[in-house]
Amino acid sequence: MSAPGVLSFTQQGWEQVLAKVKRALVYLDAACAESLHWGCGSTRLLEAVGGPECHLREFEPAAVGGGAKQPKAVFVLSCLLKGRTVETLRDIICRSHFQYCVVVTAVNHAVHLTANHVPAAAAAELEGQQPVFEQLEEKLCEWMGNMNYTAEVLHVPLLLAPVAPHLALTPAFASLFPLLPQDVHLLNSARPDKRRLGSLSEVDATALTPELFLQIRCLVSGLSSLCEHLGVREECFAVGSLSRIIAADLANYAPAKNRRKTATGRASVVFVDRTLDLTGATGHHGDNLVEKIISVLPQLPGHTNDVMVNMVELTALQNEDKSQNMVAPGCLAQPKDAAAKALWEALLSTKHKEAVMEVRRHLVEAASRENLPIKMSMGRVTPGQLLSYIHLFKNNLKALVSHCGLLQLGLATVQTLKHPQTAKWDNFLAFERLLLQSIGESTMSVVLNQLLPMMKPLNQRTNNDYSPEELLILLIYIYSVGGEFTVDKDLGEAEEKVKKALAQVFCEESELSPLLQKITGCDSSIKLTFHKSKIAVDELFTSLRDIAGARNLMKQFKSVYVPGNHTHQASYKPLLRQVVEEIFNPEKPDPVDIEHMSSGLTDLLKTGFSMFMKVSRPHPSDHPLLILFVVGGVTVSEAKMIKDLVPSLKPGTQVIVLSTRLLKPFNIPELLFATDRLHPDLGF
Repeated sequence: MSAPGVLSFTQQGWEQVLAKVKRALVYLDAACAESLHWGCGSTRLLEAVGGPECHLREFEPAAVGGGAKQPKAVFVLSCLLKGRTVETLRDIICRSHFQYCVVVTAVNHAVHLTANHVPAAAAAELEGQQPVFEQLEEKLCEWMGNMNYTAEVLHVPLLLAPVAPHLALTPAFASLFPLLPQDVHLLNSARPDKRRLGSLSEVDATALTPELFLQIRCLVSGLSSLCEHLGVREECFAVGSLSRIIAADLANYAPAKNRRKTATGRASVVFVDRTLDLTGATGHHGDNLVEKIISVLPQLPGHTNDVMVNMVELTALQNEDKSQNMVAPGCLAQPKDAAAKALWEALLSTKHKEAVMEVRRHLVEAASRENLPIKMSMGRVTPGQLLSYIHLFKNNLKALVSHCGLLQLGLATVQTLKHPQTAKWDNFLAFERLLLQSIGESTMSVVLNQLLPMMKPLNQRTNNDYSPEELLILLIYIYSVGGEFTVDKDLGEAEEKVKKALAQVFCEESELSPLLQKITGCDSSIKLTFHKSKIAVDELFTSLRDIAGARNLMKQFKSVYVPGNHTHQASYKPLLRQVVEEIFNPEKPDPVDIEHMSSGLTDLLKTGFSMFMKVSRPHPSDHPLLILFVVGGVTVSEAKMIKDLVPSLKPGTQVIVLSTRLLKPFNIPELLFATDRLHPDLGF
């Protein structure tokens, strides 16, 4: 048995669910389906259900109920059992013939008490009891139509989608994104004048909207369960304002107090706000094949972290019509296929060129093992060459089934290498390098003026020009890497020119993408006037200014930009690299921007005594396990960098990277310009 980790945590949770599903109809919500997809695979669930029919259904109001020959149902949900979620449960059960219902929630009972406004003192007295779950069990029997039928409600922490041994994501929290200064104004609108917040640094848990606070508490519930599985007592640290709130909530989470007393291991959990460095998330410097795959291939429906791979090359079908939907797409997650999983983990850990060679090596070895007539060719790997190897499996069903996972990854590689957006990746990279040099040598107004000629309306654009969404990515990159700047007359004029050009580009789109609909508030291009477009762009630039000032509250991590000199070109230094280097600084100074969150009186006394006595404050490098949680998403390249950097700075230290989602450049405008950041939809 290997040491506990993100995969064993996820699989252990799913084993509890699988023990309940025999001959049941299983309803899953999207986040739990994604956890299953990466942790065990849907085939594992189908095996546990048994029987020839497919008994998996999406949990939604319109879901089909159970027939007369389907007496058992299991609902697997990532959210609180409250409001719309309970109404959907009721509606499905009332139109079914169930006699046995099991409801699994990924949120523990303590958070349900908080959601139902039970005071902390009263909740403490209920330790060991689960009144919210018991009340719902009674309701389930009522809806089934017989109080003697069986109902069960239980908590299983299905928090993670384990992408690799060192990297896991939290699908239920994919929309969680750090706050910006403009959010402070929105929070203030609900507060009396005397209690107005001055800046993000003053925002604490009590200042948040009830929905955002509950979303954070649900996340903390899952992270506490992870720490329990890992057998660690965690010290919590934070870089950034929302991270500080999450870290403080985990440090003081009441149900965690008892397990910490008996934990034998120790860990540091460091939360980092994504908004402190959006350069890494919008840039194209990550020399990684997986990053390109998830950026250019279409998203797997209902998922935030996987893509659709077109499998038509392995069939006798001819898909000439590119607009046709894929009937049975492949994907990247291959949890049950050891060979494919080994290749996937190699792709996550290597540079683009080596990764493509690794795909070829795996295909050649698989074809050789199956005695397929392979023609070896050395030198540069081409998409055509990879495709010729994949075609060898086409008419050999046994070989195709045996290596199905590997073939999916091979086709994902081929489709990415041939994709027109991949060629554009290098254009982005070249322009970003030019911007880095310009930022050091020129003012922000000059940099913005360089962007103006690239802002072309639809009727003037070629395939090599930038779409409105791509222009937004470049603007976010510029404002994030540039950081705080002086506002002067030249900058005001340059910004105004860019705003007008961008507003015009939006107006002349023949069809508005979902992102542009969100930004402009118009569902069709016909309704979008220049006036409406300009108002939307003005608000957009408020967000860009917020991004530029995101590191203003930092003392040490004030910049991600390294100016050039006579020997080196200007470059970008990721904030996550700076954080990790500071954690493992051999001098071990007290971190300036990495705040420790005390978990009670003992910690506070330690911190107080350390001012005048030699008491060492908790330091994030104190423990053998570092859990780095990036709030708002992480890129594949960043996860690889952290995985490689930590052992080089402190050999023997284990690192786990957690984040809300895997990022591609297009995600950042979606998250940044989301209108529900303060009011997430929690299903009630």
